[in-house]
Amino acid sequence: MRLPERTLTDLLRRYGIGEPLACEALTTGLLNRGYRVATTRGEFFLKHHLDGDPLAQAPLLRQHRATAALAELGLPVAPPLADREGRTVVVHDDRCYALHPWVEGRHRDGGQLSRAQSRRLGALLGRVHRALEQVIGRAPFPRASRRAAAPAETDARIDQLLARLRGRARRTAFDELAEHRLLERRALLRAHAHLRPRREEVPAEGWVHGDFHPLNLLYRAEGPVEPVAIVDWDRLDVQPRAEEAVRAAAIFFLRPDGGLDLPKVRAYARAYRTAAGASPTELAAAVRRVWWERLNDFWMLGWHYERQDRRADPQFPAAAALVVWWTRHALAVSDAFCD
Repeated sequence: MRLPERTLTDLLRRYGIGEPLACEALTTGLLNRGYRVATTRGEFFLKHHLDGDPLAQAPLLRQHRATAALAELGLPVAPPLADREGRTVVVHDDRCYALHPWVEGRHRDGGQLSRAQSRRLGALLGRVHRALEQVIGRAPFPRASRRAAAPAETDARIDQLLARLRGRARRTAFDELAEHRLLERRALLRAHAHLRPRREEVPAEGWVHGDFHPLNLLYRAEGPVEPVAIVDWDRLDVQPRAEEAVRAAAIFFLRPDGGLDLPKVRAYARAYRTAAGASPTELAAAVRRVWWERLNDFWMLGWHYERQDRRADPQFPAAAALVVWWTRHALAVSDAFCD
C-alpha cells in the first residue's frame, strides 16, 4: 500500500533526517507494512505496526529497548531510531510507526546455506535466547502452558474447511490439493491421537524472537555469507525456547518436496543446544510438540478460504507435505535435533 506523501513528510520531519526523495512499499511482510525511504541524508526502513495500539505502546517499547540492548551486546539487529523528542514509537493519525536504519542484505533459506552456515545459524539463535534473558530478565514463572490441540477440535476444523472448499462454484488445483491434504490429515490424526503431548511436557520457557524464519533474517548482500540483521521483533514474547528453534528449522530447512534437510538440521541443532544451553531432552519435547502443532494447524487454508488472502498459498504445498513426511520419519527427525 502506498504511503500518503503528507504522512511521509510529517513523519520524517519528526526525525530530522532530511527531505524525502523516494518511498518504496515492500511486499515481503505478511503482518505489517514496511517502506524503504530515501532522504537527502540517507536510506531508512519505515515500519507501520498494524497491530500497534497508540494507547498501549508498552509491547513496542519493550521490543525497542530489547533490540537496542542486543545491539550493544554485538548481536546483528537494527534498533529503531529516536525522533527529536527521544521517542522510538511515533503516532500519526492513530497509527504507530517506527523508523530503522536501512540494512542492505538479502534473505536466504536453508537450501542456500552450507552445513557450516547452518551451524552458525543455530548458534546465532541460541545466543539470541541467552541474550534476551540477560537484557530483559528471566521469564515470568509460573506461566500457563499452551494446551496441545485436541483431535476432536481439529476434526471439526477440517469439516469447516472442507465445507468451504466444496461449496465453491469452480474448483481449482489448489482446492483439489487442499481437499486431499485435509482428508489425509484427518487420517493421520486418528492414527496418532495417542501421541498428543501432555500439558506437562513443555520445554523450558524464556524470551524468544517469536518469528525467526528466512524473511526475518538478512544476510550480507555481498562477500561472506553472514547475518547482518534479525528483523521484525513484533512477536517478542515468553515461549518454550526450544520450540522456536524447532519451528525455525522446519522453515529454514524445508525442501520443495516437503522433507527436511536432516544433515543441516543436525548441524544447526547441535550448535543451538550448545549456545542456548539446551539439553537433548528439551529438544525432544519441543520436536514432539511442534510436530503435533503442525498436524493440527491449518492457518494457510484459513487465510485462503476465510480471509480470501492468497499470500501464503505458495507455501502451502511444501508445508502440507512436511507434516506427512515428518510423521513417517519421526525417529529420524527427533534424532537430528537431539543427537
